[in-house]
This record gives sequence, C-alpha cells and structure tokens, in this order.
Amino acid sequence: MSIRDMGRREDGFTLVELVVVLVLIATLLGIAVASYKSARVRTSDTAAESNIDVAVPAFQAYYVDNNGTYVGMTLAKLQASYSKGVQNITIVAARASDYCIRSTVNGRNWYKLGPSGAITTTKCT
Repeated sequence: MSIRDMGRREDGFTLVELVVVLVLIATLLGIAVASYKSARVRTSDTAAESNIDVAVPAFQAYYVDNNGTYVGMTLAKLQASYSKGVQNITIVAARASDYCIRSTVNGRNWYKLGPSGAITTTKCT
C-alpha cells in the first residue's frame, strides 16, 4: 500500500450499487401493485357474481307465487317478501318468462339472463 492510498477509505456503496438496488426495489414494487390490482378485480367479480347467485332463489319463488311470470318483479318486492339478502342488483327487465339482472361492483358489471342463463359480463336486456 502506498502512502497516497493510506488515507483513503473504501467502505460504503458505489453509485452503481445504489442504482441496482433502486431498480430491484422498483421492479418488486411494480409486481406487488399489479398483483394487488388483479386480486381486487377478482374480488369484485366474485362479489358481483355472488350478489346474483343469492338473488336467484328469490326470483324463482316470485315466479311460482305469481302464476309463472316475472312481470312486476322489483327489488323492493323481493327484499320484502322473499329475502332481505337480495342486495346490490338491478333488475334490468322482468318479463313473463325471463328476466335480466345486473350486479355492479367497483365499476364492473355482471349480468344474468334468467332463469337458465349463465352469469356473464355480456349485457342482456
């Protein structure tokens, strides 16, 4: 070791090392945020589908009690007479032999054209 190097200390981080650590942290943060958003969308979709699933038995009971028609079915009637658990749905249409309902959670819409249709993101009328 020369006299010139004796006063120099080499502990600490170089600029390159700090940049590498910052890039790694940013990458991990990006992955975490994307994962959180994806989980939130899945949770919203599950909640909307569940809202529809809970309402279907009330629709069927209404149909039986009203001589085989869905005409006149409203959310208030379903909650008052069949199930207070019917929440967060909109009855888009209630016709003699079928109905269309929508559940919206966090801006995402799910629909069911009933009684036998699947729960989908495709609009029904």
